[in-house]
Amino acid sequence: MTWTARLLAPALRWNGQTGFAHERDTIEQALAVGVGGFCIFGGEVDAVRDLTSELRARSRLPLLISADLERGAGQQFTGATQLPPLAALGYLDELNTTRQAAAITAREALELGVDWILAPVADLDIEPDNPIVGTRSFGADATRVAAHVTAWISGCRAEGAHCCAKHFPGHGRTTSDSHERRPVVPASRADLELDLTPFRAAVIAGADAIMTAHVSFPALDPDGAPATASRLIVRDLLRNELEFNGLVMTDALIMRGILEDGSEQALIAPVNAGCDVLLYPEQVGAAATVLATSLGTALDEAAAREAHDRLGAATAWQPQAEPGDRSIDPQWAVRVAERTIHVVRGDVDVPRAFDLVTVDDDVGGPYPPPSRGTFVAALREAGFDPHIVETIDGSRAAVLAVYADIRAWKGRPGLSTRAETAIRQTIERRPDALVLVFAHARLARLAPGRNVVAAWGGEAVMQSAAALWLAGVATPPNAA
Repeated sequence: MTWTARLLAPALRWNGQTGFAHERDTIEQALAVGVGGFCIFGGEVDAVRDLTSELRARSRLPLLISADLERGAGQQFTGATQLPPLAALGYLDELNTTRQAAAITAREALELGVDWILAPVADLDIEPDNPIVGTRSFGADATRVAAHVTAWISGCRAEGAHCCAKHFPGHGRTTSDSHERRPVVPASRADLELDLTPFRAAVIAGADAIMTAHVSFPALDPDGAPATASRLIVRDLLRNELEFNGLVMTDALIMRGILEDGSEQALIAPVNAGCDVLLYPEQVGAAATVLATSLGTALDEAAAREAHDRLGAATAWQPQAEPGDRSIDPQWAVRVAERTIHVVRGDVDVPRAFDLVTVDDDVGGPYPPPSRGTFVAALREAGFDPHIVETIDGSRAAVLAVYADIRAWKGRPGLSTRAETAIRQTIERRPDALVLVFAHARLARLAPGRNVVAAWGGEAVMQSAAALWLAGVATPPNAA
């Protein structure tokens, strides 16, 4: 196989029953053809550490091993620290907190052998109907988002890890999920300048890499090519105008937003456009063959050589960690998360005993949502007596825990009709019920109910933080 296989970064996914054993064929093929890196999804920390050690020991090339860690290493790896969503950090608007969040993420990732963190998200949260950005963004204000992107990059690089700002030139205006189809953003070039603000900041801050979006921007490329496959967007805009000299990585190549033009074009067009790393091809062996056989014909050899050399330079260089204490306070993330929870409407008057109804709007899809048991366990540890019920009778106080995260392939940003109906039925029986929304504060403001609290996301750290927050505002146990 030719040197072009180095541009590939296949994914390895943890399975609760088999660990990484079911990925053995992919690992063997990837090492045989000579890929330049891997992207790891999930896993227990010890298993991840063993895997990355094996990959590096067996590879004939230096590797960049990446992971999606927007919400901390615990987003993917069991036993590592989970962090609040970036929208919650943007709500706090404390740059030192954002920098510390990135530093903790990088510290833990490096300890597991993951040296390339696919974060921060630099997209703006400016389209309420966007089904895939939402809480993944620091917010809607371009200047504020740029400041937090800069802080995140600073914290990551200070620990010695590579980072990757995404999804260029901005996924915040889309109203469809690029996992499912190719979105088209009809905004003018003048409007898109706002979206570019955080990416300009990322370049100035020294971002090691930038990930492209599988989104069409006619104002930037009239032919309608997705950014990932557009020379006008990658070479002219990102490389020449923004003067970015680091790695350009595609978003995952299993997504329909790039596959609409065919699986072979999904590999060839991004390299011709100026991308260096092809993330998550469906079949690594077949992808390597496509690159090898198309070299010098459909695949521009000069572009491929440029990508190969840039990737080689990146693997040969590692950000230098700043000196300092690298210990991690295990409660830091929960305390930060607790400070992001807030009342959006009404009052909070929760007794120690209440009916707890769970409305989970995150079921379905290829990957299961986090366990909701963390909230119940944390409530009991905080001194509450939640009665887990499907339907309340109206005679007891009630709390509704509503889970409505942004999720790939979910296809919508808001509550389903089923979830809205379940909430309204509970409120009809108990009008003073507390509706605790584990989703974007924007969605909490739209949720029915007299008393509504925003808790940003359904990950375990937010569930724990919500229980502690309720304990701080609840009716004291001995109150009359």
